[in-house]
Amino acid sequence: MRPRRGPGLRVRLTLLATGLSAAVSGLLLWLGWMLVGSVIAAVPQLPPGRVVEVDGARVAAQDLGPALRDAAREQLLVAGAVAFLLVVVATALLAFVITGQVLRPLQEVTATARRLSAESLGQRLQLPGPRDEVAELADTFDAMLDRLQAAFDAQRRFVANASHELRTPLAVIRTEIDVTLADPSADAAELRRMAGVARDSTLRAQQLVDGLLLLARTQSAGLLTREPVDLAPLAATALRVVDADARSRGLRLVASTAAAPLEGDPALLERVVGNLVENAVRHNVDGGWVQVCTEGGTGTAVLRVSGSGEPVAEDDVAGLFEPFHRGGVARTARDGAGLGLSIVRAVVSAHGGTVAAEPVVGGGLAVTVELPGVGSG
Repeated sequence: MRPRRGPGLRVRLTLLATGLSAAVSGLLLWLGWMLVGSVIAAVPQLPPGRVVEVDGARVAAQDLGPALRDAAREQLLVAGAVAFLLVVVATALLAFVITGQVLRPLQEVTATARRLSAESLGQRLQLPGPRDEVAELADTFDAMLDRLQAAFDAQRRFVANASHELRTPLAVIRTEIDVTLADPSADAAELRRMAGVARDSTLRAQQLVDGLLLLARTQSAGLLTREPVDLAPLAATALRVVDADARSRGLRLVASTAAAPLEGDPALLERVVGNLVENAVRHNVDGGWVQVCTEGGTGTAVLRVSGSGEPVAEDDVAGLFEPFHRGGVARTARDGAGLGLSIVRAVVSAHGGTVAAEPVVGGGLAVTVELPGVGSG
């Protein structure tokens, strides 16, 4: 922490209020001093040659005005000096007390911030009192703590799920190797089988790591490239990639790809379209259907991927966008790291768009992506 020097805010505010009070009091005292001189100077002069007795002293008539002026100013200075000191002292005391009361909520914010850690993010200020600037600061601090707690909770879940997902392929590889090495009669066929299992597990781990890196890069760095992109050819390419798998399972692919131009990262947007189409095929049922639609206009580029499949509960839809969430046993039956929709949400958010999912009547899921299109500003 960078060291700081000088008085605190309470002392500085007190000195400022005291200085202003002293300046105003001094100005008023000077104005009074000038006003007394002006008033005395306006007194009618007595005829010269006469003598006037003032407080037992004989004063010539022509010296009466200056004498009265000096005497009045002297009394004003004595009384004004006493009043000046009283006002300055009272202002300093009041400013010190009042600023202490005003700054007390800030001290509570500071004390709470010092007590916070990853294990105590549940604390909140919940500052009572009127709706003033300090209360707004406290409410903003509480809202920041809510976001931090949500981020820490998501990070914990993410790390735990990532560790679990990586442990599975590594455990498979180790088990296959240990079993094969423990078998003294293992032949070439057994070794080839073991190598195939290890290769598949390694591929799954690599896909998981690649997905984690892409998700982290998108969430932290945002967009590094912005180029003209059209979602229609990206959708056509994604359909060609899954065509063989879809045919082997008897899936019917339906495409309605109108031009949907926008500006963004072509590689990331290709990953969005590919992930949605691959998920629609992977989590489908044999003999089902997949529909991909793109459209543009009015400053918006829309991609909608829907498909048949196992029924999805309405309450489970929001959780599908969380990392490693696959929506139940039926959706984990095939390969997948559970990062597809998480990557989609991160990329769409980085492009300033929105993504939503809804269950399909009879089973399946429909995902709609809306992105700022050309001319959206």
